[in-house]
Order: sequence, then C-alpha cells, then structure tokens
Amino acid sequence: MPQTRFVLKKSLELGLKPIVVINKIDKPAARPDWVHEAVLELFLELGANNDQIDFPTIYAIGREGVAMKNINDERKDLTPLLDLILEKVPPATQNLDVTVRLQPFNLAYDNFLGRMAIARVYEGVLKDGQEVFVKQQKGGSFKGKISKLFTFEGVKRKESKEAVAGDVVMLAGLPEIFIGDTIAGSADAEALPSINVDEPTISLNFLVNNSPFAGREGKFVTGRQIRERLEKELEVNVGLKVDFSTSEYYTVYGRGELHIAILCENMRREGFELQVSQPKVIIKEKNGNKTEPFEEVVIDVPEEISGTVISALNSRKAQLMDMKTENGQTRLIFEMPTRGLLGYRGEFVVATKGLGIISSRFTTFKKYVGEIDHRTVGAMISMEAGKCLAFSLDNLQQRGVLYVEPGNEVYAGQVIGNAVKGEDMYVNPTKGKQLTNMRASGSDEGIFLVPPFKLDIERAMEVMNDDEYIEITPNAVRLRKVFLTQQERSKALRKN
Repeated sequence: MPQTRFVLKKSLELGLKPIVVINKIDKPAARPDWVHEAVLELFLELGANNDQIDFPTIYAIGREGVAMKNINDERKDLTPLLDLILEKVPPATQNLDVTVRLQPFNLAYDNFLGRMAIARVYEGVLKDGQEVFVKQQKGGSFKGKISKLFTFEGVKRKESKEAVAGDVVMLAGLPEIFIGDTIAGSADAEALPSINVDEPTISLNFLVNNSPFAGREGKFVTGRQIRERLEKELEVNVGLKVDFSTSEYYTVYGRGELHIAILCENMRREGFELQVSQPKVIIKEKNGNKTEPFEEVVIDVPEEISGTVISALNSRKAQLMDMKTENGQTRLIFEMPTRGLLGYRGEFVVATKGLGIISSRFTTFKKYVGEIDHRTVGAMISMEAGKCLAFSLDNLQQRGVLYVEPGNEVYAGQVIGNAVKGEDMYVNPTKGKQLTNMRASGSDEGIFLVPPFKLDIERAMEVMNDDEYIEITPNAVRLRKVFLTQQERSKALRKN
C-alpha cells in the first residue's frame, strides 16, 4: 500500500534497519512465504542497502497476542517480538554532559498553555523552566523559556522536572515553535538535520453560510468565529495553510480531499456552519512551465473489473506503471495528476461494486498535462422551497440520482440530485399529486423510491461542480449553486 511504501522509503533514507512483522498468519488465505518475498522486492525497489535487505522477520497473530521467530514455533506470547526489538534496536545515546538539543516532530494545542511541541531529546538534559534558544528550520532564531515539561508513560503524559537524552517530551512556552526546529541550551549549538513537511496540493475557499437555512442549527456562524477556528487549527495541523488576506472568504490549502474533509467534519461536530467551494489543485510555475501535483495510485480489484478501471483512469490522464494478477485479483499501480483523482473515488466504488481498494500518496510536482474532463452529469436544481414529496421524487428519479428523500426540506437553488443527460435541469421536488374526482387506469399505483445518494463532505466534494458550494451544518451536508436564482446565474454567465 502507498502508506507502507512512504514510511519504509523514509526509514531506509534515514539509514534505519527495519524489523518485518508478518501478521495474520492464522488466516485461511495467509501466504507468509510469498509476503516475505514481496517485502524483499519492495526493499530492493526502494533502494535498500545490503544491511537493510538482511532484515529479521517475525511471524505474528496480533489478535491472539502471539509472535514467533519461526512460523512453526510454539505460540505463547509476544516475547519473541519484544526480545528482537531489544536485540536489534540500538538504545538512544545518552550523552548527558553536553548542551541539550531536541527537535519537535509533532505539535499539540492546549487552551491554557497554547501551542505545545512534542520532541525527542537527542543529547543533554532539559529542565522545567530552563531558558532555551530555538534555531528555526526556515532561518532565524529566538530565545524562550520552558514553562511546562511533560514526559510520557504509555499513552499518558505526566508533568516532569527534567528530561534526558532519549526521552520523548511535550513542552510549552514556545508559541512560535514548528516541526523541524532545533531547541538548544545555548545560542552557538549546531542545528539538527531538518525535517521536511510535505506541502499542500489542493486549495478551496471557506465562506460564511448565507443560504436560506443559515443560522438554524449552528452555534458558530460568523466569519470571525470561522477565522478563529482556522487560526487554532494552524497551531497543530502542520500540513494546512490559510490565506486570511480577504474578509469575504478564507483560502485553505491542504494535502488532499480527505485532509480538508476531516477539518470540515470536526468543525461541523463542534457546531460550526460554513460553506466551502470546489477543491482545486495548486498549479506552480517552474522554469517557465506550469507544474501540478502527481500521485501514485495503487488499486486492487477483481480481474474482470480491471479493464473498466484502466479505461476510466486513462481518460483522467493516468499512466499505468505496473499490473499484476494473482488468484483472480489484479493490482494496478498508476501515476496520475491529483486533478484526475479528484472526484473519482465515488465512481470507483460504483464501478467495482464495492469490491475494489484504492489508495494513493503524493509523489511530486510534474509538468501540467492539460484539461481533464471529469463531469459527465448535470445538476438537478430545485426551483421551489418546501418539503420534498414522494410523488415528485418518483418522477425525478427517472432522470438521475437523488440526494434527498420525502420530507427533506429544500430551498430554491439547492442541488437535490444529478441529471444523467449532463446538463443542469430545474425541477420542483415539492410538487404534489393533482387531486380531482376523475379516476384513470394506473393513476393510483404505488410509488417505489430508490434510496437516495446520501451526501457526506467527501462525497459532496467528489460530485460538486465549480459553480457550487457545499453547505456544512451540524445536522446536514447540502449542495447548492453559488447563485441561488436562475436570473443571478444567467447574469454571472454574461459577465464571464
């Protein structure tokens, strides 16, 4: 999987010697020997040296809490794994007679203590209340004082008076600290090697909710409250960047749809109401050429569906790098622009009938590949406000996929579904059955509604168009047009 490749590649580059644990060997489909060979191939592919290729292997059944050095050994407990860690992983060097140096690798936030750094102490002794010098990774330095010092026992933290080389600590008192900075006991201490944080690949706008339903559900609905929440998120979310230069909206830069969707979901649960625009990839200029982010995409699907997936991704400018089929399952590895992957995951689930697995990771910025056509369906836009009625939805479901069900309240300009024909269509989901004294054959037949395509934040990001917003409230996720009335939309089109 891409995450395995990513973490292993970083480990190998740092010169570490991994221990391989082959888990779930009790499963009927377990293939420990094949997995061992596949891991060896992966090590070679990622440039492992001779020492790293000679990795120790442990076989385990995590659910039962057992590990074995050899697959046929007696199954007792996890002692073989723990013994191997003690044998192979060198202890932290405890050079306590030099000036303290430590480096943050993560951030946390406390309402009382502010930004906190989680760091590893590389050498020396750090004391609570000590004055320190911070050498910033981006250049420059500043002086500060440790106001609180915590160490860890398992997953719990405890307040401490001092920490020594080898400890992992959490400290407060340095509000401008960042991942990769060097905290030292003296101004002339040498900076530790830098830690690179992957840069954002997509951007979108966060706006105040101004729909007809605005303010009904949320506790936090103003631009100032949204700004304060985003500023707080920046304290700990190192992959996030926000442009506050305009008061009409805030441009948020993140590492992908999931990264942004998690932030929106957290805000929704906290009681925020907001609107977000369609995600766009970040385009950069390099040596006079436009570049865009690319991703490595790994897909596992049943063999008979692989052709459909390859065809769909080829149309999105993906390049097939590798293809392997075994026991009826095909693994496809693609390299493709992030733009092509936006909005594909939902389509993938439908195309593979839920049997496929897709995962991806950002690799690098490459030359811009030109236009990519995503949109094959139009929007079904409500012309009226009111409650959806089954009679009307029964007719509309013949024209596309609905996002609403009977009893849902809608407003004019809300997107209630998609239209198969590919063009936007204006509909009235609140229209009821005409009641008269006349009876006709078939007029009283039962109504059978297909379950709606329920929108969550990720799904909405996948199906939305560039002239739409996602309205996010504590109790609902809706799609709407930027301009709610047909007249406003026509006027905006003429301006463009």
